Amino acid sequence: MRVLLSTYGSRGDVEPMAGLAVRLRALGAEVRVCAPPDEDFAQRLAGVGVPLVPVGPSARALTKAAPPPSSLPERAAQVIAGQFDAVTAAAEGCDVLVATGMLPAAAGALSVAEKLGIRSVSVTFQQLTLPSPHRPPLAYPGRPLPPEVTDNRVLWEFDAQSINALFGAALNTHRTANGLPPVDDVRDYVVGDRPWLATDPILDPWQETPDLDVVQTGAWILPDVRPLPAELLAFLDAGTPPVYVGFGSMPMHTSTDVARVAIEAIRAQGRRAVVARGWADLALIDDQDDCFVVGEVNQHALFARVATVVHHGGAGTTTTATRAGAAQVVVPQAADQPYWARRVADLGIGVAHDGPTPTFDSLSAALRTALTPETRARASAAAGMIRTDGATVAAHLLLDAVGRERAGA
Repeated sequence: MRVLLSTYGSRGDVEPMAGLAVRLRALGAEVRVCAPPDEDFAQRLAGVGVPLVPVGPSARALTKAAPPPSSLPERAAQVIAGQFDAVTAAAEGCDVLVATGMLPAAAGALSVAEKLGIRSVSVTFQQLTLPSPHRPPLAYPGRPLPPEVTDNRVLWEFDAQSINALFGAALNTHRTANGLPPVDDVRDYVVGDRPWLATDPILDPWQETPDLDVVQTGAWILPDVRPLPAELLAFLDAGTPPVYVGFGSMPMHTSTDVARVAIEAIRAQGRRAVVARGWADLALIDDQDDCFVVGEVNQHALFARVATVVHHGGAGTTTTATRAGAAQVVVPQAADQPYWARRVADLGIGVAHDGPTPTFDSLSAALRTALTPETRARASAAAGMIRTDGATVAAHLLLDAVGRERAGA
């Protein structure tokens, strides 16, 4: 059986697909992944023996460019074009396609599956893109939700209109060129009737809605057996557990100030620091021996050795930190990150920082709470509640569905 996994976005969009790919291969499937051509993605996939089919421009370059909201339709058109070009070739001969990532990218990949007549599954790594009467949708840049409206159903109708305005023309241009009928509602086309939600039910509990049959598999975790570098281990062993600070795929355009604020706030608590470069290119601010900078590293192993994790609130980082039993300070930057910050706070396993720009005072206050024995005890207890079988569950569901379809053909 041949499976194509298609995504476009940040590390948080690629890493779970690698986790699913490993589980599918263990069950005998042939798997390839369509993803942005960034070197760190290619290396991560190569490390687990999964071939990368590069799609579109560099996700890191696109993120760091930070264009104005008015250019979002043009960027979406570029991404959709890349999907039709690369995914069409990669999907030839496949039995099923799994699509996720940026909504226009998923729309393009699902259209390719439709064109080729192969089964497809739509997946999200956070529930905020799934219409629900229990909460409002995310707002798109340049298209804020109307503040006078409090009815969530009305807000979701506004969300559908925004998505059509931003992505509909580009998607339907390519669909028409490929002999497909136009799509009236882009969001509903991507979500479908039975979307998969690849998140942990403790961290991200889904409330049933009569309009949507959501399959929550658990988070797709890629087992990481890489040892920590010897120099990092020596640093960790040389004193009390440090505080980790890193913002993953967030560019953090004021990265120098962020690194200084973080390190000074950590030092004020009498703690050492591990600083992750990430896409913000964070660096040390001096040559004191109480700080250590890391690049690509086994996060689960590292988080299990630190006192607190200061991060941006991506779904993957939040899940990894929770699974490792580390208290958290979440400094959300955009999109779903404020949601994950609230979940961490609601569970009592960390602190949701107010706003995307930490100051010495605000981060110091957050760290004081996160470093209390009570918060750290709750974080340690929560670690045992996080499921680790999500990718295995998803792999079996996928292959079983295709197998039943073949048997009934």
